[in-house]
Amino acid sequence: MNEKTNPMLKKYTKMGIIAVAVLVVALIGVFVISKSGKEVKLSDALNGVSANAMDARDLKIAVINMDKIQIDAKVLQDLHKQRADYENKLKAKLEKEQKSLEKEKADIEKSQDVLSQEALQRRVVEYQRRVTGLQRDLSESAQAVEASYQTALSEIQKKHLDPIIEGVIAKKKLSLVIDGRMARIGKDVPQLDITDEIVGALNKKVSSVKMSKPKGF
Repeated sequence: MNEKTNPMLKKYTKMGIIAVAVLVVALIGVFVISKSGKEVKLSDALNGVSANAMDARDLKIAVINMDKIQIDAKVLQDLHKQRADYENKLKAKLEKEQKSLEKEKADIEKSQDVLSQEALQRRVVEYQRRVTGLQRDLSESAQAVEASYQTALSEIQKKHLDPIIEGVIAKKKLSLVIDGRMARIGKDVPQLDITDEIVGALNKKVSSVKMSKPKGF
């Protein structure tokens, strides 16, 4: 099922990691359209607006909780772990470099009475250069990790999650899918939530998508 065959089908947009959102258009107060600096009457502005609307009784609505998918989907669990591994490597590099810098700083302080002013200044400048370089390298590496993560995340959404959601919409002949983070479901209609079905299908389809190696690793 696609937008051409079912105009009620909404496209998906990212909210946090991946989300399915419903576009709600509200008319608040009285809006007028300006033309050549003059206001147009509301009745004229609404000319051409169709009076047709789908009867709510004809709608088939479902809810997907994207937060739960992030937690329960194996492929996303694995992707989060890959990112965490790279972040831990950055943390280890930072701790190692900090120890080295602390040692160098202590050596500079001890040599203040031994070195000439010029030699001491050179060591201070070199120390500051190392600190600045470390900050830059860690920042660039962190950005590279996030970029690689987002690329893999986008692949999961486009190649795996979106087709599954589209398939479920077609199979259940749904009119509307709502992000569960923005919905409240009554106890008497638990069948509205199709999250577990989406997770089950996603787990069958794919369990891992490898992040590309970030620059600097």
